[in-house]
Amino acid sequence: MADVVASETQRPSYFLISVSTRENLELCIRHGLAGFLSGENGAWTFCEVAEGDFVSFLYGAKAHNLYRVAGREALCNADKLPPWKPLTFRETGKAYAFPFRLHLEPIREFTESLVRAEFAYVAENLLLRGGYRKTHFQADQTTLQSVSDMGSRPRASIVPLKLPEHSSFILRFTRNAKLACAPETCRFKEPILQAAIRQHLSSVKNLQSLLACLNLDARAETLEVLGEKALPQGFIDLLLKQRAPLGSSWKVPIEVKTKSAGQKDLSQLHAYMKELGDDCPAGMLVAAGFGRQISRQASDLGVKLVQYSLGADLNATPTFEELWRGINLAALRS
Repeated sequence: MADVVASETQRPSYFLISVSTRENLELCIRHGLAGFLSGENGAWTFCEVAEGDFVSFLYGAKAHNLYRVAGREALCNADKLPPWKPLTFRETGKAYAFPFRLHLEPIREFTESLVRAEFAYVAENLLLRGGYRKTHFQADQTTLQSVSDMGSRPRASIVPLKLPEHSSFILRFTRNAKLACAPETCRFKEPILQAAIRQHLSSVKNLQSLLACLNLDARAETLEVLGEKALPQGFIDLLLKQRAPLGSSWKVPIEVKTKSAGQKDLSQLHAYMKELGDDCPAGMLVAAGFGRQISRQASDLGVKLVQYSLGADLNATPTFEELWRGINLAALRS
């Protein structure tokens, strides 16, 4: 049985998924599939993209086609299953299969350069990274609206992939090193917490409640929560921004730490806030705990402190859905 992430987002998210080779791109398009490697980055991507979201493929500095995610599945013994051959990394010599898969419904057919202004949000991320070096990039709603009008309706039909007899698994996470066994059970790390918080805050109710507790004057239904955003100062873990800016562009950077936050984290977040300028009314630092010195300094810097807790037991092996559904975000009073 596949791990299912129930979508409670305000609107579907949009991702560009990096593809490693031309051959793999052609297989993805032919069979209407996206596949992620068996390592922790693949597990993270699989958690990020929910059923009902939209995706395009990213290869050769171009975006290829638009799809709606129709289903998700994590396959056992993926190294023995088509369509992709295991990928071996030169640095380590280790081979990775593609157990994490998305079943895709074609929506639009196109091949467009990222130089186009419509892809500016993603292109900026790529430029500041000096290349891909990432499994996926989340784009904003403005980008999704633009690509929904590109190209044409799909002309070619998807060729269903015939798999031999196989089984699937439910992806789980743990802090217990003895229980970790990728790809079925991965270590709980910061990107997974970021993804869980993004999913939690994609609920209008949850986001509005947090905004009220933080005394931030904004309406949750007008905002979107995006994954990692590159800036010259570094990489914002999450970005809370207006979906359709009119006259101004309200943005709140969110820094996430699995354990206690320190002075370095506060300084880094403040640097992001300065980079965003007048569009940034505050920053948000989310962590398991905060020292007294951090609590005193945060208010002076305009940083809101939010303590997270999980209902799921990470000494066991909860699913991603159990993680994000059980998360609690408590605003600390300055």
